[in-house]
Amino acid sequence: MTTKYIMALDSGTTGIRSILYNQELEIVGEASQEFTQIYPRPGWVEHDPIEIWNTQLAVARRATEAAGIDPRDISAIGVTNQRETTVIWERSTGKPIMNAIVWQDRRTAGLCDELKEKGFEEHVRATTGLVVDAYFSGTKIAWILDNVPGARARAEAGELCFGTVDSWLIWNLTGGTAHVTDYSNAARTMLFNINTLDWDDKLLDELGVPRMLLPQVRPSSEIYGHTCDAIFAGARIPVASAVGDQQAALFGQACFDRGMVKATYGTGASLVMHTGDAPVSSTNGMLTTIAWGLNGKVEYALEGLIFVAAASIQWLRDELRVIYDSADSEYAAMHVEDSGGVYVVPAFTGLAAPYWDPYARGAILGLTRGSSRNHIIRATLESIAFQIKDVIDCMETDAGIPVSEIRVDGGAVRNNFLMQFQADMLNVRVLRPRQVESTARGAALLAGLACGMWSGQDQLRETFALDREFVPDMAEEKRHKLYSGWQRAVARASDWEEH
Repeated sequence: MTTKYIMALDSGTTGIRSILYNQELEIVGEASQEFTQIYPRPGWVEHDPIEIWNTQLAVARRATEAAGIDPRDISAIGVTNQRETTVIWERSTGKPIMNAIVWQDRRTAGLCDELKEKGFEEHVRATTGLVVDAYFSGTKIAWILDNVPGARARAEAGELCFGTVDSWLIWNLTGGTAHVTDYSNAARTMLFNINTLDWDDKLLDELGVPRMLLPQVRPSSEIYGHTCDAIFAGARIPVASAVGDQQAALFGQACFDRGMVKATYGTGASLVMHTGDAPVSSTNGMLTTIAWGLNGKVEYALEGLIFVAAASIQWLRDELRVIYDSADSEYAAMHVEDSGGVYVVPAFTGLAAPYWDPYARGAILGLTRGSSRNHIIRATLESIAFQIKDVIDCMETDAGIPVSEIRVDGGAVRNNFLMQFQADMLNVRVLRPRQVESTARGAALLAGLACGMWSGQDQLRETFALDREFVPDMAEEKRHKLYSGWQRAVARASDWEEH
């Protein structure tokens, strides 16, 4: 019998990856590539959708070559993606009408302020589970329709398609035959009612978004179509899952039960707590969202978002040039006993949960004449752990569930200093799996379920394999002192940018 494979396409914010798994969930081939970040103005972030597609296609083909397999032996493709990033393209040609506006982009902060002034905060919270913020897709769509000449009229005439990156990739994979998204991505647009599972007319009307612009919302594990002939030399592979990156990581970590938590340390960071088959409202700046749609139902989650996590390490490397490689940060952090009282608040594009302050800006505080390069590097790493603690504390309050462990993934979890400091700050166990790329794994699992490669979640539950457990080892007094300093630093960086 020929072994069959699942391909995961993982389209991230700064890099794009493709991973091939066999039936035992072993990685048999992978490829990745970074792509261009575009900064037209301060606070604006864009991507070229054509470059995203071309890069994703290139790494998919390279991964297949690395595995040495025939594309016809790929049983299904799963797609996972940076969420909220907004693409609008021509229905007839597939050509984008402008660059994608990335989730980090803050250009619609003023429009969000207007929505708040009109009293939309409670409606947004009750229907979408989100807060009114420029992070989400809805106001980005409105901006494009208002600022690209002729876009609104064309959208109303049905000539344009909106999609988050999953929709954009699936459209291209299927040769334009499938204009779809899944529940997890739709829930991040600030336009989707997570209770009725339909687009919200009141928000569509307020932002001037025509329904015909929007994709069909489907389960996260389902065959949406097949690859067109040009993709893999005639192989017609089912495209069988779509799921936002953070929900994919939750699934990939086998967090199938209420109260389980995963933390992804990517460009930004995301903590997600599975809350079962009913949404849990937050009073602490968390987002109520859909985890996934599977087996005829949706499951829900609480999420805490952090705009800048591993991106702060890239900042040390690319802008400050105090490290040559991201891995050097661990070495530098271990060469000082502590941060020397230095705190870094990486609010480069504002602060997300639990602060939701689009006007905060980055800051380095506590500098003295004795502050060194290593102190700043260590403080930058510590800032990631402090932000995670901000979110975990709020989640425990909202859900009424004490967290006893977190499962971690993403490139930055290879940093042993960061993981130990995280365990110390949370005073809970941190579990790092053998496969830290849980996002792609989650997309693969959902695609495999759709095509029958695996029987169900019970079979997948046993696939979590531990690499290392980090156990807290810090006195409570020291933990409290360090975290209090962080809270003071955040207060000074808050509300910095003029409104």
